[in-house]
Amino acid sequence: MQPERPSLMPEYFEALYRENADPWNFETSPYEDAKYTATLDALSKPRYRSAFEIGCSIGVLTARLAERCEALLAVDVCDKALTRARERCRALAQVSFERLRVPEGYPRGPFDLTLVSEVGYYWSWSELRQAQRLLLEHLEPGGHLLLVHWTPFARDYPLRGDEVHDAFGALAGLSHRLGRREQQYRLDLYERI
Repeated sequence: MQPERPSLMPEYFEALYRENADPWNFETSPYEDAKYTATLDALSKPRYRSAFEIGCSIGVLTARLAERCEALLAVDVCDKALTRARERCRALAQVSFERLRVPEGYPRGPFDLTLVSEVGYYWSWSELRQAQRLLLEHLEPGGHLLLVHWTPFARDYPLRGDEVHDAFGALAGLSHRLGRREQQYRLDLYERI
């Protein structure tokens, strides 16, 4: 059995953002734009009372998600990314930001929507399990959990997107509402039982 690969730490992301203010081209990529549209289309409720976005980066998806939320807490581990996200969403009073590394910390909640987009594969297996426990504890009954992850192999990542999604699919307490697989990403919507 191979040893568990450690989670990627904040320093990894700080280095990426020092090199490039938008390391994944969230602002300009047609792929990202289409994925964000699919992400929002997957949400089955027109509006959410209290949403939580883990790993908001520079806030491109955050700004779009905010249109569907009465309150949205977006977190990231990187100060440079959060500065850009705050600037992008400065006119959106329902959005708040916090520097937070899940699962080391977790906000009180409860939430009726939690979004884990392109972040689960940065965790080790043990931290993924911790995050799952916290997500369930803070997601209210009937609340939604939306997972969206890149599925091709990425050398630096401890886990693959499919591993993250399969781990949630095996978790008790969630009902699978929607699944979608594209060439380079996978999307799954769950409801808390």
